[in-house]
Amino acid sequence: MDFTFDSTTEDYRSRLLGFMDEFVYPNEHYFHDRPGEGSLQWERPAVMADLKEQARSRGLWNLFLPHHAEGAGLSNLQYAPLAEITGWSPEVAPEALNCNPPDTGNMELLTMFGSEAQKHDWLAPLLDGSIRSAYCMTEPNVSSSDAANLVTSITEDGDHWVVNGTKWWSTGAMSSDCKVLIVMGVSDPDADARGRHSLVLVPTDTPGVTVERGLEIFGFTHGAHGGHAQVRFDGVRVPKANMLGERGRGQALAQARLGPGRIHHCMRMIGMAERAIDLMCRRANEREAFGSRLADQGIVQHWIAQSRVRVDQLRLFVLRAAWLIDTVGAREARTDISAIKVAAPDTTEWVLDKAIQVFGAGGMTQDHPLAMLWAQARTMRFIDGADEVHRMVVATRELRSH
Repeated sequence: MDFTFDSTTEDYRSRLLGFMDEFVYPNEHYFHDRPGEGSLQWERPAVMADLKEQARSRGLWNLFLPHHAEGAGLSNLQYAPLAEITGWSPEVAPEALNCNPPDTGNMELLTMFGSEAQKHDWLAPLLDGSIRSAYCMTEPNVSSSDAANLVTSITEDGDHWVVNGTKWWSTGAMSSDCKVLIVMGVSDPDADARGRHSLVLVPTDTPGVTVERGLEIFGFTHGAHGGHAQVRFDGVRVPKANMLGERGRGQALAQARLGPGRIHHCMRMIGMAERAIDLMCRRANEREAFGSRLADQGIVQHWIAQSRVRVDQLRLFVLRAAWLIDTVGAREARTDISAIKVAAPDTTEWVLDKAIQVFGAGGMTQDHPLAMLWAQARTMRFIDGADEVHRMVVATRELRSH
């Protein structure tokens, strides 16, 4: 693997860094949580439309999607350092570039498995950034890390599928911009564990769809991004043409969606950790305690040094996984993908914790981005598979090799 960024990557990095300085950081305050505003709490600030237009005009649009005319055509290795830059401002930058989850994963699914009608109705407006989507897999009453536990049903009735069940952590579904849900459910209960599930496309205005509430993450609603919804499906009927891919292939499709997505998450977390190091060093140079700068305190120097070592190690690990996906495919790279999914939140959470300590009590408040970043890093130990599941994958393959 060549660790030098190629000329295409460097060009995108230069443009993206300029975009972050000129447009993203100055507008971050619009995206802070806005409690007590009713339905408006879940709507995107008007400035997001301007940010998207600026990103488009600079060619910074759909960077994540390699195999589509509307994508940038970048490999995972080329996109990884760009995702890292957006991680410096995870509440703003990914969506401004139309590179925000869960839309990225949903667009990848539609690109790979959608019918022509599905691509026309849903993929095209998602690529355009004119609508949003949500992914409905996790359920509140079962251990959803094991997909075999899911109970939401997708049953056949004439020329329709009927969906019944409750999902939660459907990111973005609280917003009026969210127009379609990709729902995983049990379509073949008598099949083996890998063939029981299917995915169906459910427009949010379908009768029987009820968005019940928005969930908080350590007190953060992420309202400006459509929140994290609990959604109930009561006899929801959709045409048979709304099934995504083949019946009984839901788990396989979900895994196809998650491989590159995990790379994106991990690279954004590196950006979050880099911002924490930047803030920690600035604070340490500016503040004094017990007669000297914080930067002269041995424990603070230790934290900064360890942060640099850990983050640089993680970056190389994630770039290697991205390179493997490009060269041998996500399936062959699955051990590395699981490994970085464990390493990235662990490292980022550690660095953010130390940065919060350097900031003192202020680090826990909304006056600085550290608490928000920490909450996101801690949450990533569940998103796209709990840590324990990924450790199990790594350990199983390691044991098998012996």
